[in-house]
Amino acid sequence: MHLWGVLCWHPQDLITCQMSNKRVQASKDLPVRHFKGYKIVIVGSIIALSILYFRVSWPERSIPRPPVPHPANKSKRPLSQGLANLTHLLYWPATPGDGGNLLASTSPKTSTYYLQGPVQARYALGTYLKAILVARDHWGRPKTYGGDLFRAQLLGPTLNTGVPGDVQDLENGTYLLSFPLLWAGRAWVQVRLIHSSEAVGVLRRIWRDHWATVDFTGYFRGPTGYEETVTCNVNPLFIGGEESTCRYKDEDSGELWFCAQPRTLPCNSLVGHSAGHYWNVTTLHEDALMAGNVTDKALPRGIPAIWVDKEGDKSLVSSPQQPCHPGIPVPKPSGFYHQNIWHSLACSGHSFPTEDSILGCLAGRIIHMMGDSTLRQWWEYLCGAVSSLKPVDLHVTYQVGPLMAVDTTRGIVLHWRAHSWPLRSLRTPVASLHSVARELGGLAGGPHTVVVLGLGAHFTTFPPSIFMRRLAGIRAAVTALLAREPRTLVVIKLANTGYKSVYGSDWLTLQVNRLLRAAFAGLRVAFVDAWEMTSSLALPDSIHPGRLIVRNEVDLLLSFICPS
Repeated sequence: MHLWGVLCWHPQDLITCQMSNKRVQASKDLPVRHFKGYKIVIVGSIIALSILYFRVSWPERSIPRPPVPHPANKSKRPLSQGLANLTHLLYWPATPGDGGNLLASTSPKTSTYYLQGPVQARYALGTYLKAILVARDHWGRPKTYGGDLFRAQLLGPTLNTGVPGDVQDLENGTYLLSFPLLWAGRAWVQVRLIHSSEAVGVLRRIWRDHWATVDFTGYFRGPTGYEETVTCNVNPLFIGGEESTCRYKDEDSGELWFCAQPRTLPCNSLVGHSAGHYWNVTTLHEDALMAGNVTDKALPRGIPAIWVDKEGDKSLVSSPQQPCHPGIPVPKPSGFYHQNIWHSLACSGHSFPTEDSILGCLAGRIIHMMGDSTLRQWWEYLCGAVSSLKPVDLHVTYQVGPLMAVDTTRGIVLHWRAHSWPLRSLRTPVASLHSVARELGGLAGGPHTVVVLGLGAHFTTFPPSIFMRRLAGIRAAVTALLAREPRTLVVIKLANTGYKSVYGSDWLTLQVNRLLRAAFAGLRVAFVDAWEMTSSLALPDSIHPGRLIVRNEVDLLLSFICPS
């Protein structure tokens, strides 16, 4: 199985870990039995990442901790200062809860917002509109604490014009809203309650108390073709009560993976992987707090439409003149839509509306995309927009890849492959699951090499330390790649909006994006803020955005590849 080392992990060697006393149950009522009364022996020296790992603190209670991975080389992997203080990085106001009464939670129907200051007949282009939001419960009473997840937008006269507003939580039930006025003409405010503070409390509890909310299936095959299936996961404590556990280690990244010991087959006969079950981790009351009737709902309009005057002949705030290049600071907001086009506020982005314009940019380039299915959409968009890019049938599971398209005349090679475990997918060969760090380590880099990384959606079902451990290995690999060939372009796609459940909420995605930004801080990489690009318009959220969004995301990528 390539560079994956295999050994068996025996429960006799596990330490006692405090587990949630709630029984975790799979969606098909398959119980996941907790290990208790055992000892964990941590083998070898602890890498620098373990400092971060054990600094994750939740004041309410302790949580079980899986073993620390040991990378193949002994050198320390530097973590950015932001990663070293996870508690500060992921700060969110605490909520006392609703005492079991749904009516005491924040309501989208009774919460209100209004202009800060007197109403003006006209506003100047380039200034700001400010407002105050008061969160209220279902009885209409003002809340006395913060922690709600609101999304504010300023929208334009056409469907595809908009910019995200800034929401500042004063932690007393009041929020300050700020909207940059970036186009002339009519504009109006829309505010949505994504999750009440009480619903966020549910998400925090699950993140804190559960080392996973899903599991996976491993397929083992013997020499005669006989197969056995078992449960697999990132933590040996959550794969059932089997007598022993198979432990797999990626020798490039140090990443660990665990599967229950098959009944008759050895650990090294693992050949396949797929998604398993979603676990039931909520109470009935928590389900009500996360229900669709109180989630992602618009507040009653509290501010009438406004009019923004032109500035001379200027009807739009222009993008900066500096070309798009890695390492540039990204402002907030990072851009806005105007008549279907995303205008970057960080650099002079370009549109690539024709096949020839895309080909002119990509000629002679080798693009390596590694991540989840939202990044695969970029690969699909380019293959659909450029007729000369011909996909090559590699006879693989499409969901996982690797996928490849080529234009031999212009020397274009376009790759995409999914990141490795944990990955919710159809059954796929284990040999196809390559870690991002492993792939980066095999690239020579250079001025014709572009690396695009997009991770996040498959990590919201695990606590932040799991994602942090993955990002530490990827950061080290990116640092090494840029050191051996600084002319390599590395682009980080942030995670986009979409899911609204305990398994993949927008609140969880916000935390993932905080970690992504911190992980690559200080490196000469470029960012595509897919979060803002999917939360600026009055369009329904989807984990897989529509063509309008994807086209603008790819245009920004191409602006970094071809800045002039």
